[in-house]
Amino acid sequence: MSVTADRLSRTAAQGTPAPPPGLVVVGRFDEAPGYDINRPQGSDSWLFTWTTAGQGRLRQGVTTVRAGAGDLVVLAPGVPHGYGVEPGARHWRFWWVHCRARPSWLPWLSPYGTGDGVHVVASAPATPHDRVEAAFHRMLVDARGPGADGPSAVPDDRIAVAHDTAARELALCALEEVVLLTAAGARQPTPRPGLDPRVRRVQEILAADPGAAHSVDSLAAQVSLSPSRLAHLFTRQVGESPMRALREARLRHAARLLEGTGLPVERVAAASGFVSPFHFHRVFRERFGMTPGVYRAGGPMVGA
Repeated sequence: MSVTADRLSRTAAQGTPAPPPGLVVVGRFDEAPGYDINRPQGSDSWLFTWTTAGQGRLRQGVTTVRAGAGDLVVLAPGVPHGYGVEPGARHWRFWWVHCRARPSWLPWLSPYGTGDGVHVVASAPATPHDRVEAAFHRMLVDARGPGADGPSAVPDDRIAVAHDTAARELALCALEEVVLLTAAGARQPTPRPGLDPRVRRVQEILAADPGAAHSVDSLAAQVSLSPSRLAHLFTRQVGESPMRALREARLRHAARLLEGTGLPVERVAAASGFVSPFHFHRVFRERFGMTPGVYRAGGPMVGA
């Protein structure tokens, strides 16, 4: 057993200083009354918890929240925190992940901020709990992938530590799915009844190839509308103009390229449809609260 794995196992069980932000540590616990973790110095990593049964209580700074089945609670780093079984509850069964959150997750989580770096996404009827549970199980397996410590490295098969790049990225992709299914998915508006199929088609075109040289004229031609009619119809039904929707699609595409490739920032801008690198830097910073270079480096994140 490695020294790191042994320390991380004790960290998860006892609440000693949290794992370094460069690692991804995932686990599943079912704790009885009396379980209580206190970290007066906070953590250098983000903490994600998803409750499957029972009730938990999490506190960070002066903010205290309760977590029930299906609730995702996320604690940002750098703030004193603690967590445990809710007083009066029989137990708390939950998944937890310590990691360095991807900057692109912040816009999905920020609407659920309750103060002190706490984000609470309450379970919704439409939340696909089975898919969220499957993503956590996959995270646990992927963290033990080739090159990781492996299941025998930790004396508790409920915990996995992802050390190498492949294991970390696989685990983070599974966690991103969790965030999307809970936080981002819950914020998606229900499609309006009677949404014009031409508007829907434009949305599909923008999502499929945001880096293309789209314009209102070119989009209108593809759906057999005049540019003015498309602009009016799209804005009325979607709530933003086609060009505003295109810019958002391009920025999300650029964020993915920054996260997953080593392309220079200028090439990321060009591949995402931005003609001017200066304009790209400006709108990217407006959207994500940081420059593309800082985003690629993983922070600092706005609101952390």
